[in-house]
Amino acid sequence: MNTGFDTDGCLYMGGRRDPAGCRVGLFGVPYDGTTSFRPGTRFGPAAIREVSNGLETYCPQLDRDLDDLAFADLGAVDIPFGAPEPVVEAVRESTEAVLNLGLRPLMLGGEHSISSGAVAAVAARYPDMVMVQLDAHADLRDSWLGSRYSHACAMRRCLEVLPSQQLFQLAIRSGTRTEFEELRSSGRLIADIGALAAALDPLQGRPMYLTVDLDWFDPSVLPGTGTPEPGGFFWPDFAELVAVLQQHRLVAADVVELAPQLDPSGVSSVLAAKVTRSLLLLLGG
Repeated sequence: MNTGFDTDGCLYMGGRRDPAGCRVGLFGVPYDGTTSFRPGTRFGPAAIREVSNGLETYCPQLDRDLDDLAFADLGAVDIPFGAPEPVVEAVRESTEAVLNLGLRPLMLGGEHSISSGAVAAVAARYPDMVMVQLDAHADLRDSWLGSRYSHACAMRRCLEVLPSQQLFQLAIRSGTRTEFEELRSSGRLIADIGALAAALDPLQGRPMYLTVDLDWFDPSVLPGTGTPEPGGFFWPDFAELVAVLQQHRLVAADVVELAPQLDPSGVSSVLAAKVTRSLLLLLGG
């Protein structure tokens, strides 16, 4: 099993390398090999860590502090260069290793293709797991630009390793006609956060995986992503979602598709770091 992590570079604020006694294991996957528009998400995990110390450790909304949470920043998954399939497998093995340490995984990407590896590992541990997707794009293609593991196929591959088949795709606003026909007919397309809360209410107590593609946010507040899509969401919307997630059993999550070099202001990286803080606190709660 590949359990190798590269520990060069800085830590996310408040993190430690030693996982002993920790509740959450954060790790990065610096990969953008299938990026179809603007590359650069391989720099996302490092950027999130680098700017995290500009935030407070305390979250007023959750009334929790990272200083009170024992979490490990394990570093970056040691991934092969090139095709996505070995990368996804390395992510699966590394996520399994994090789970075997007794930690709840929080993965920083990197592009969205990596999510299926993490989902496969967590779903093997929790077969009744449900999944929530925050994203501008449906990501339901079977293949794109010759690859079945393109980031445009992320949710198609996740569905293949999700035994419950319970995927809630929140307010998707971009995709093909075929993808939207499937979204609507399957019932997976959720109109807004209120509708998501209602859909999740009967599932309280079930393990949950949250995948956050940062292009869910409007490009006016998060321009640093490879495939920006107008008409997105803002921080108060994410805060509303966090309030919903507090009622549920979040066991793993990922934050993907930050391309920091596309936003010279650095604000996109700060927003991604703040999302990460919220998820660390939810996973550690």
